[in-house]
Amino acid sequence: MSPSTLSDVSPVRTFDASSFTMSEALAAKGTRTISVCLPCKNEAGTIGELVHMLRTMLVDNHGLVDELIVLDDNSTDDTAALAAANGATVVSVNTVNDVYGEGRGKGNALWATLAASTGDFILWCDGDVTSVEPSWVLRLLMPLLTTTDVALVKASYHRPTDLGGGGRTTELVARPLLSLFLPELTGLHQPLSGEFAGRRTAIEQIPFVQGWGVEIAMLADVAERFGAAAIAQVDVGERHHRHQTLDRLGVQAAEVMATLLTRVGANKAFAHEHLALLRPNGVGEALNLDERPPMRSVR
Repeated sequence: MSPSTLSDVSPVRTFDASSFTMSEALAAKGTRTISVCLPCKNEAGTIGELVHMLRTMLVDNHGLVDELIVLDDNSTDDTAALAAANGATVVSVNTVNDVYGEGRGKGNALWATLAASTGDFILWCDGDVTSVEPSWVLRLLMPLLTTTDVALVKASYHRPTDLGGGGRTTELVARPLLSLFLPELTGLHQPLSGEFAGRRTAIEQIPFVQGWGVEIAMLADVAERFGAAAIAQVDVGERHHRHQTLDRLGVQAAEVMATLLTRVGANKAFAHEHLALLRPNGVGEALNLDERPPMRSVR
């Protein structure tokens, strides 16, 4: 894909799912199945309440969600115990790694949820979000349940500046890179959002970057394989979550940047093979650009 003028760029498909009701979702779902997966690492402060709400409203009360899975990525706190106590099926990332080989990072945890779940549709949510409502799940599922040509749905939301704002990696790294290399995706309000849903038959055909580049790689790979029109977005409202320090965002930003450059062929400009974020004191932190293969190829 090459850079193009604004007149060549089609808007990202945006669905208004604000009036999509539970009864409509259940009717559209039919006999198909839905998995909600929460990749977590040390989220004891938020995971219990989040799981309790999702379990009560979407599994027990209405039966819209068939599986509620917490993928525990080697937490050292009570994340797994709290998730289980509130009704989630807890799967350790090591269980998946034992079968498919060692992996690490957020993307590896997301890929592991594919192995751990069985739903025809999978919805992912970060475990540190404190503003999730059942309506988020309905809205993210709506394009998948009501159309046949949508493979991936990203959440769009507002992040209040008085609570720390957010989206720094999006605005300073992801959006400039998309503008340069994948302008057809610049209409996505939150390209790196951790809340998104996918159609299993499509998502299992793409690889998963193991590190922080997983979301931007997923966009590039879905667009490449199925076309940009297979990606949609819906507004879910306002998002509150824990913010990363600038020090940690440096690694995240570097992995997002390096990952997208590999997708568009610009990685030939990398100065060295083993990439790292180099600090002024000469210490470098290795970037995680390893990939898991498409799940369909290893099932």
